[in-house]
Parts: sequence; C-alpha cells; structure tokens
Amino acid sequence: MSGTDTAEDPHRVSGSRGTTESRPASHPVPDLSVVVPAYNEERRLGPTLDALTRQLAAAGDRWGSWEIVVADDGSTDATREIVTLRRDPRLRLITSPRNRGKGHALRLGVGASRGRRVLITDADLAVPASELERLDAALAEGGAAAVGSRAVPGATLGDRRHPVRELLAGAGNLLIRWTAVRGIRDTQCGFKLFDGEKVRAAFAASRLDGWAIDVEVLRHFQRAGWPVAEVPVHWSHRPGSKIRPLDYLRFPRDLIRLRLPVPRPADAVSAALFLAMAVALYAGRFFDPAHRYLTDSLQDQNQWEWFFAVTADNLAHLRNPLFSDLQGVPDGVNLMANTAMFGLSVPLTPVTLVWGPAVALSLAMTLGLAATAAAWYRLILRRLAPQRGAAFAGAALAAFAPPMVSHANAHPNFVILFMIPAIIERSLRLCAGTRVTRDAVVLGLMAAYQVFLGEEALLLAALGMLLFAACYSAVRPRVARAALQPLLRGLAIAAAVCLTLVVYPLAWQFSGPQSYTHLDHGPGDANSVRALFTFAERSLVAGDADRAAALSLNPTEQNAFYGWPLLLLALAITVALWRRPVVRALAVTATAAAVLSLGPRIHVPLTGAEIPGPWAPLAGLPLLESVIVSRVALICAPVLGMLLALAIGRLARARSLGTQYAGLLAVCLALLPLIPAPLRSEPRAEVPAFFTDGAWKAYVRPGESLVPVPLPEPTAAEALHWQTTAGLGFRMPGGYFNRPYGDGDRSGVYGVPLNWTASLLKDVRETGVAQVIDARAREETRRDLAYWRAGALVLVPQPHDGPLRATVDKLVGRPGTWVAGVWVWDLHGGS
Repeated sequence: MSGTDTAEDPHRVSGSRGTTESRPASHPVPDLSVVVPAYNEERRLGPTLDALTRQLAAAGDRWGSWEIVVADDGSTDATREIVTLRRDPRLRLITSPRNRGKGHALRLGVGASRGRRVLITDADLAVPASELERLDAALAEGGAAAVGSRAVPGATLGDRRHPVRELLAGAGNLLIRWTAVRGIRDTQCGFKLFDGEKVRAAFAASRLDGWAIDVEVLRHFQRAGWPVAEVPVHWSHRPGSKIRPLDYLRFPRDLIRLRLPVPRPADAVSAALFLAMAVALYAGRFFDPAHRYLTDSLQDQNQWEWFFAVTADNLAHLRNPLFSDLQGVPDGVNLMANTAMFGLSVPLTPVTLVWGPAVALSLAMTLGLAATAAAWYRLILRRLAPQRGAAFAGAALAAFAPPMVSHANAHPNFVILFMIPAIIERSLRLCAGTRVTRDAVVLGLMAAYQVFLGEEALLLAALGMLLFAACYSAVRPRVARAALQPLLRGLAIAAAVCLTLVVYPLAWQFSGPQSYTHLDHGPGDANSVRALFTFAERSLVAGDADRAAALSLNPTEQNAFYGWPLLLLALAITVALWRRPVVRALAVTATAAAVLSLGPRIHVPLTGAEIPGPWAPLAGLPLLESVIVSRVALICAPVLGMLLALAIGRLARARSLGTQYAGLLAVCLALLPLIPAPLRSEPRAEVPAFFTDGAWKAYVRPGESLVPVPLPEPTAAEALHWQTTAGLGFRMPGGYFNRPYGDGDRSGVYGVPLNWTASLLKDVRETGVAQVIDARAREETRRDLAYWRAGALVLVPQPHDGPLRATVDKLVGRPGTWVAGVWVWDLHGGS
C-alpha cells in the first residue's frame, strides 16, 4: 500500500558495499535526496557522482544531510559496480531485474528516497549541480516543484543537439503543452527539485515507464494545485544520449494514455466492493423493489417514486416537465420547487416507463450510492492519498457514514452525490491557473447538472468548500494569494455557464406557479451535542433506536451520530499530522461544520443552559433559511473520510510494524460501530384492484379528480402509490410535496393546507370517532368537492375505516358502493 512499494517488480536496495540495506525507524531523514536514473551508464555515471558529491560536500551545511540514490534500470554493463564499489554510505543503489524505461527507474528511485526535498538529475549531468541553488530558491518562495528550464528568459545553452533532435524535441514539447501540461515551457529538462512528500505521492500515482514520466508527474502536481516554478538554468548537450528517434514517436502514445485514464485492478475491485456494499445496504428491497417498502422511509419512498413516474409521464406525453396537476388539485405541483431530481429521473425515463418507478428509484439509489463512493475514492486518490487502500477506506466512510445511511432510506438527493467530488476536483484545478477557461466551463456544466440532482447538496458542498478555503488560506496565505486570481476568474466563468443553463428552471422554481420563497421546518431541526457522539440507529453493533429517535427529527434525518470513537480517532489524526496544512484545514472544517449544525442556540449538555450559536447570523440568509440546519453536519462525512485516508496512508509508510498494527487496530475499533445493518424493509401493501384493473375510469371524467378518503398528506401518502400504479390516469387533491401556504403567504409548507372537509376526514382517521354532520357541514363539503372538481370519493380498507365510511355517507347523503376492493361514492348520481 505504501507509495514506495513496487509490487510488479522485485528489486533490492543496496549500500556502498552491495549488501542489502535495512532502514531502521531511527535512521535520520536526510534534508536532500538526489535521484539519478541510470541505464548502461558506466562511462558517464562515475564523473556525475563525483561532481554531485563534490558540490554537496563543498557546500558544508548549506544542504544539511543528503543522500544520492542511483536507480539502475536493468543495466547490462558495469553501472551497478560503479556505485557499489564506492565506500560512501550516502550513496545508495536501487536495482531493477530488467530494463523497463526511465519512468520505471525514477519510480523506484523516488519511492526509495527519504529526503525532505528530492532532486532528480540525469546521469549525463547536462545541467551542472551548481544550478541547484536556483531551484532551491524557487522552493523557498512557496513552490512545491522547481523545474530546470532551457526555454525561459535567463537560460543559457552550451553545446546543442543535432538539428533533427532539436526539431523532434521542439515538436514534442509543443504537443505536451497543448495536450497535457499548460504553462510549463520545458517539461523534459532532466534537472528538477521537488518537495519530498509530494513527489513521492506523484510518482506513486504514476503509471508510465517511458520518458513521458516527467509530463505525468508535472500533470499530477498541476491537478493537485501544487505550485510549480520554471527556473532558467545552464544546459549543455552531452554525447551518449539514451533517447532514440523512435522514442520521440512514442510520446503521442504516452500522452494518449495520460488523457485516457486506465483503471488499475485495485480500482476495479474498489468499485465492485462499493457496489456490493450498496446492494447489501438495500438488500431488503433491491431484489424486489416493486413489492418491498423501506420501513424507515416514512412516506418518502411513495413521494420519490411519484416524482420519477410523473417526470417520465410528462416526457412521454411532451408536457412541461417542471409542472404537474396530478396532485394538489386544482393548483398543481411546481416540480422544480420540489426534489424531482431531473438529473436522474429524466435519463431513467425508459426504465420508469418499462419497469415502473419503483425499479427506477431502486436502481438510481443503489448505483448512485456506489458511484458516489467511487467518486470520493478517485478524488482522495488523486489529491490526498496515493495508496489505494487508504483511498478506499476514506471513500467508504464518506459515502456510508451514519448520516448518509440515514438519508439512504428516503433521500436520494443526499445519497447520490457523485458530482460533488468532481466539482471539488475541478475547483482545485482552477487554483493552479493552468487551463482556467476550460476548467471553468467544465465546472459550470457540472454545477448545472448538480442543480438537477440536488440544490441543497450543492449548497452544503459550497459551504464546506468555503470553510476549507478559509482555513487553508489562513494556514498557507502565500499559496492562497497565488490561487486567488485564477480561482475568482474561473468561478465567474463557471457561474456564467451554469446560470445560462439553469436560469429558466430557477425562474420557474422561484417565480412560477406554486413557487414559494422559503421553507420553514419548525423547531428541533438542529443537532444536539450528544447526537455527534452517539451511535447511529442502524449501527450493526451499537445501534440504539430509542436514543437515536430522541436526538433526531426522524429516522431519515439522523444527520450526526458519528460516534465518539471516530471523533477521538479524528482528534488523534489531527494531533499526529498537525504539521500538514491540509490536515489542519480539514480538521477545522469538520469542527466548524459540526458546530454550525448545532443551530442558532446551542444546548450545553448536562446544564440546561443555552448559548448563541454561529448559525444564528446565517439562519435568515437567502437559501440558507430553507436548510435543515442539522444537515450541515453532512459536511463532516467526506472530511472525516479524507482524514482517515491520510492517516492510513501515513501508517502504510511507517517503518515499524508495531506502529502499523497499533494504528490499524485503532482505525478498525473506531470504524466498527459505523458498519451499518441493512436498511429495514417490509412487504408493500397490495394496491386494490380498483386501481390496478382500471375500475376507477368509470367514475372519473375528463377534467375531474378522484378524492381518496382521507386526502393524501405527508404523513399518509399511500394514495401516491395507487396513482402511479394506475398509470397516473387520474388527478387528486391533497398530496405530499412542497408548496406555498396560501395566496397571500408564500412561505413553503409540506403538503396542502387542509380545507374543512380534508381536516374533518383527517380527524376521523386519527381519532376513530365519526363526526356529527349537519346541513352546514354538508354545504361545506359540497363547496370543497366542487373546488376539487371531484368525480368520486374512494375509501380503501384501513384502520378506522368504519367511522370514515359512516362520516362520508352522511356528508354525501347516500351510502357508498363496494367496487373492486374499495368503497366508492359516485358524485355523478350514477356511473
């Protein structure tokens, strides 16, 4: 798992006498490592080592402690003996059993290096060792890499190459700048100085074995946002070059490989494991989605299936996909102002039309959860931890953390987040300032697509990125200043691209029919401090449903519950890796998000006292005023995953097996309570034949609605399932969706405000007591039925259906008729 491992080829590490070198944990870390790749260099290597040794030794303490690592790439001459016969303990030899190319040799040599800074120089020493001073000055100014360049002002050239070689090299350099690395004029000069940790991570993530390894590594640095400086140097051509004309022709092939990422077997295994984990989580419903219901989804599964069904129906009939009149008769539903998730419901329309919305929703949630984990894996692997095991663990925590499992019951917009890591990655590319316009356009397209997946998730991601940016800027102000200008320019371009695509849907959402200004969730929507340290309800080994219910709104909104072992582990990781700026920024981001999720008033545990919370000044801001504040703690899931990945990556590089075992044991103990049990499910209630066989058609004429008794609402929305089963053939009043409270009040509410008849029927259902009905009550009902344009009332067998039937008999003035498994009151006076 370590970045210095090379499992594909055995090799040995030798000291000056050719013996196998052991590296005890107490071995001092050198300040500088010089890595020299070599293949059949018996003529040039000796003078090069002499020159390097003289230069470094003559500088006294200028470079501190140092080592020279010669990476032999399967030489067949005396190259190895030139190193092993020298008696300088600061000289080390890394060997490969066969020739694989410069890239492979460098991967071995850099992986075996230990220096805080790493200088890579070719064996011909075309750039004299004295030029190291210039490169070091560039790193001292905040750079992560300093590239010796022959193509920037100030560079000087001695003996030149053959004109044909010059032409081929120039063409290759131009191709590199067009396709792979922007902003660096000379990527191939073999004299470069790097930050040790970063270059080891970059080479560990590399896969090219040829000369294009320089391009791949610099590309890695640019994508990671690590500053690369191009420094003018003196360069002279040396005879005996190992580059052949055919090697120039191989450059395009290697560049294509860079442009087309090829997953390694470990990546495919990780993706398969993420999919298996998602299927296991949904095992109770995944294999029979049409007949199983997620118990803890409350009524949200019915709602989401309806969203998928109505989107497919609108598209199939070429209707406006942003609106539907199938619920909430006569006002209808503003689908853009609800979480219709067009980003998936639209492309999955064929699945919905052929196999039904239950299958489409189940497929979207299962595959979406696995894709989200894979996206976090890719981000962590590219930006934080090159060890694939570490990236897998971090991504698994980010996607399957307790709050994500809670939302997996009912909220695909908070589970299907595969665009969020991609948005973060593209935003980081803007900071590098290499391809601002292109990256900004792509970012704008990604943000626009995320709007159609989930606006609140995008808002929370933006809040998390803002917190991280503020923290990282405080830790690395020089890096932040360098990134500010390209970042702001890129964000402006991205915003223009995004708004161009979403301006009409957003205008419909905030100003169209049945739009609202904000959504009030009522009291109790913030986390408590105890919720952050408590185990989740679905914890396989430590779940406590009663305790979790007392600390959350409902089973779908358990937005904290990370558990005290994980938080202690995060604290230990932060302390152990505090010197790394990214760790400090991540730790502060997680802490800030957790504190914000406590709401405008924070309850101090065990005291009964309250103190003002930092959310108070944010609570009234546009957009944020509609957020369930406890959901801000969702930001902690990927942040904790990233800290975990960094810690496992560091453990993988630990030189003591005891340290590795103790650290991994602590990680396992902290993660054990987070392993979720499969989500609870139950058999779905059978839909009456009245809906499945089409008997309803005889009672509902064009323009009329069918009125379920009582009306569907957020706490009882089974009627939405009847409607989707009937092919969305009838409209109905009531429903489960968001809408404005009334004509004069555009505050958002869940469901439809109850009129007189709806309120009466709801009371009967809840109390089981039939109401006294008089002439005034019947007149109110006639008005309500006319407002709904009702063709019939339908009562499905249910608890308290006797009092409900008796009440409707009195309201309508005649008894209902038993038809295909339901009671029907035909309001036409006949069929």
